[in-house]
Amino acid sequence: MNIKPTIKEIEGRLKNLPKIWDGRQAILDMKKAKYPHWKQMEWMGWYFQFLCERLFDGIMEMPGPQYNNVGFDGFLHIPWDFKAHAMNTSLHQIIVNDSEAIAQAIKEYDCVGVILALGKVEYNDEKRTFQKWHDKLKGEESKYVKERKARGAWSRLRKVSFSLQQISFIKIVDETLVRSGSFQEDFRNSGGTPRRSKVLIDLENIGEDLVHTMEF
Repeated sequence: MNIKPTIKEIEGRLKNLPKIWDGRQAILDMKKAKYPHWKQMEWMGWYFQFLCERLFDGIMEMPGPQYNNVGFDGFLHIPWDFKAHAMNTSLHQIIVNDSEAIAQAIKEYDCVGVILALGKVEYNDEKRTFQKWHDKLKGEESKYVKERKARGAWSRLRKVSFSLQQISFIKIVDETLVRSGSFQEDFRNSGGTPRRSKVLIDLENIGEDLVHTMEF
């Protein structure tokens, strides 16, 4: 399926994206709008979704279709997911969506699309000033933090800001799934039930799946 005409519809809206995303302001904007994910540690990805939901209003159905209670972020001719990723990192793999849901969507629509925001990230200082600010704003520890402390796991440095460099449009087809890895395939939830595997895409070996790129 040729998704370039669909990308053209989307591209005009994305030109209005802010280039600099300040973590504090992004979280406050989401909180003010009563966006349910403003407390999430990985604010960057949720903020991109927050922005897309506003930019695509009127041209894209949001949220998108669901398969076995797993949903896509939007739908315009095909299902779409919105992702954000740091360029200044050694790991260039992105976790997309549930493997079974993607396979079912491809069967129905021939392909699935990913709108990927790429940019340079600044991380929290050693005193974790940003993390402490966010924790104080939330007023209570999240379920994720409580589980991490129970495991005795190390707390990662939080992302403080994001400088948007480009938007990449990725098409996922059956061949993509064959080449891609999977994430959390052997993971289990706190109750012992197995977690559903997710598609893992290596951006350094993406090949023809990268359909179009917008520079900022």
